[in-house]
Amino acid sequence: MNWTEITVKIPTEYTDTAAAIANMTVPYGIYIEDYSDLEAKAEEIAHIDLIDEELINKDRTEALIHIYISEGDNAAEALAFLKERLTAENIPFSCGAEGVNDADWSENWKKYFHATEIGDKLAIVPSWEEYDNKENRKILHIDPGAAFGTGTHATTSLCLSMLENYVAEGSKMLDIGCGSGILSIASVLLGAETAVGVDIDAQSVKTAKENAELNNVSDKTEYIVGDLADKINGKYTVVCANIVADVVIRLLGDVRAFMEENAVLLVSGIIDARENDVLAAAEKHGFKVKEKQYKDNWCAFALI
Repeated sequence: MNWTEITVKIPTEYTDTAAAIANMTVPYGIYIEDYSDLEAKAEEIAHIDLIDEELINKDRTEALIHIYISEGDNAAEALAFLKERLTAENIPFSCGAEGVNDADWSENWKKYFHATEIGDKLAIVPSWEEYDNKENRKILHIDPGAAFGTGTHATTSLCLSMLENYVAEGSKMLDIGCGSGILSIASVLLGAETAVGVDIDAQSVKTAKENAELNNVSDKTEYIVGDLADKINGKYTVVCANIVADVVIRLLGDVRAFMEENAVLLVSGIIDARENDVLAAAEKHGFKVKEKQYKDNWCAFALI
């Protein structure tokens, strides 16, 4: 079997959080190089104090996380997911991949990403495919580029499914951590009057604008480079945040300022092990759960 190795370099103080994010991408584990407390670990695990000089000289300030993606999985989506989640957590990082050349990498999406029907109304169709729209669905064309969000990942499909339930004609939608723009574009196709997306990554914002143009909704969408909602004005009827649990928790204290009365907050990107943490934070900030959805090891909530 052929494997793609993704290597992420981060400062050691972020190792635990980055490792948790990395574990979300693959079900079969990761390999971490962190030498910040080498001597203590050597004594604790092996009861030795004689350590090879090569290990002694390893960089103690940075850690490496190695992730191995099998040929049956979408390495391009895994890399986009990692970048989006690490950026959302404000973790400084660099990453690279070995096992495929640049030309193969750009084509990797096409091998795994095909037309996907979501809920009762939407069909997510890659820009390079034709789709036989027998059920008269709203077709969302997408070219993911380097940004996360194709509808195939459980976190995104959960959000799309919930959007069908809460976006109505004339809705005003805010997408925090917009990635490829898939959620904001879907909202407009479902009837939203306007949709605003914000992302800390300039490349994601560029991709989102291109996808909005691809779907002829540029006049109803706006994309902003910013950290969470720090550059957002106005109030919205539907607010969506498909980001990691810790960022969702941080957002809950401030997001009411951007929500109209009777608005709904849709949150996803929450691994099942963090479900109770997010729900406890939501209750603390006065939110009630209107709906829960689950897929694979992920959960999403509609909060009011």
